[in-house]
Amino acid sequence: MWVLFARAAPPDAPYWHGRRWLAALDAVGWPTFWLTVLGHAPARMGLVGPVLAALAVLVGLNRLRVALWHNHRYRFTT
Repeated sequence: MWVLFARAAPPDAPYWHGRRWLAALDAVGWPTFWLTVLGHAPARMGLVGPVLAALAVLVGLNRLRVALWHNHRYRFTT
């Protein structure tokens, strides 16, 4: 038997001047950091490296989309 609990959506974040662009920097900054870490890995990663890099790019694009067009739903990582 499965029991499902629905959570309420978090409230919209308050808007302030510059929030959209700061959110865009935050959204792109973390995936860029992880790509840099992957690029400086001391060992050869085989197929795992390119897969993680592609995943970081996809996550970054999704975060950027939310930061620019659904800014009231974006939560800062930094």
